[in-house]
Amino acid sequence: MKSVSKHNQIVPLPDRMRPRTIAEFMGQSTLVGEGTFLRKAIASDAVPSIILWGPPGSGKTTLATIIASETKAEFLALSAVTSGIKELRDVINAAEKSRAEGKRTILFLDEIHRWNKSQQDALLPHVEHGTVTLIGATTENPSFEVNAALLSRARVFILEKLSDEAIEEIVRKALVDADRGLGGRGIEVSDEAVALIVRFAEGDARMALGTLEAAASESAQIAGETIKEILQRPNLLYDKTGEEHYNIISALHKSLRGSDADAALYWLGRMLESGEDPLYVARRLVRFASEDVGLANSFALPQVVSAYQTCQYIGMPECELALAQAVVYLAKSKKSNALYVGYGKVKDDIRELPNDPVPIHLRNASTKLMKEVGYGKGYKYTPDFENPEDAKQDFLPERLKGRRYVKFGEE
Repeated sequence: MKSVSKHNQIVPLPDRMRPRTIAEFMGQSTLVGEGTFLRKAIASDAVPSIILWGPPGSGKTTLATIIASETKAEFLALSAVTSGIKELRDVINAAEKSRAEGKRTILFLDEIHRWNKSQQDALLPHVEHGTVTLIGATTENPSFEVNAALLSRARVFILEKLSDEAIEEIVRKALVDADRGLGGRGIEVSDEAVALIVRFAEGDARMALGTLEAAASESAQIAGETIKEILQRPNLLYDKTGEEHYNIISALHKSLRGSDADAALYWLGRMLESGEDPLYVARRLVRFASEDVGLANSFALPQVVSAYQTCQYIGMPECELALAQAVVYLAKSKKSNALYVGYGKVKDDIRELPNDPVPIHLRNASTKLMKEVGYGKGYKYTPDFENPEDAKQDFLPERLKGRRYVKFGEE
């Protein structure tokens, strides 16, 4: 059996197996495959300021490291979690000295979304003037988390979640690599164990390799049960303030609208099991009950309001079934967006004609003067008329006469 170096005992497997060249970089062929802009920019040492956006373990830091190894520029790295304005000043001072010597500087800022607006604003002029070339990495949608001015000076490149095939290839490579991986140590891993590692990794190479290393530290014979013990539950990707939050609530809403109760129940579970506030979900369901069910089922709104009150009274996890009941009820209900469309037209008309006067016959003559100038004149008191046709009158402003906002049935 090959001995394991002291270095390899200290450095975690995900870091040891980090690709060192573009040729070793797997799973992002659309981004850095042959002939792509970024691949050519790296080869020619002409990488512009960029933002790398992708889920955990998709290769953002690795790609930045590869760029660092293949560039002639000075390469400096900061983590937005542990650094701020002071550390940025140190980087800028070093970059200005390098610039005076004819060298450019690349600043890698990991988790750039962690910097607040003032910190990002402090970085902006140095990117704008070319003091540093920025490589920012983020798991969050840059549209939400990166200042617009800074974003406009950088190109955004999206890294996709790694496919199961790519994760399996990474795992199996680690098992046979005797230099950086687990090769030569007599470790045997069943196909079931590999499949479980891939499944639970959810596209995160770092998690897959970390799981493999944890299992190898317990036994040289790794079976499926070993992996199940290490990973008690899947890694749920969900951020209550980030893009995935909006993606999943959107999926829930669209599943309800499409009357797919199973899908709606699944997306509800994804939110609740990841720690979402049940009252947030309940509020969105209340909105849906009026927006998408509306007049097609007048019981939908009180059903969902009851679920909301249940969440207030007993909280999680007891209220989960009340929300599940509301979700399935909404999915199975007939749908009508007549109220949503109608009220939208009302808002449009109000924007166009914000101050159209109330017709004089509808005005209340609460004083003698008002009555003298004609307030209420000609108003027909509906209960006085046996024939509804005789009570017909205009209730909208003059310029909106005949406007129809709400359509029922086949109208």
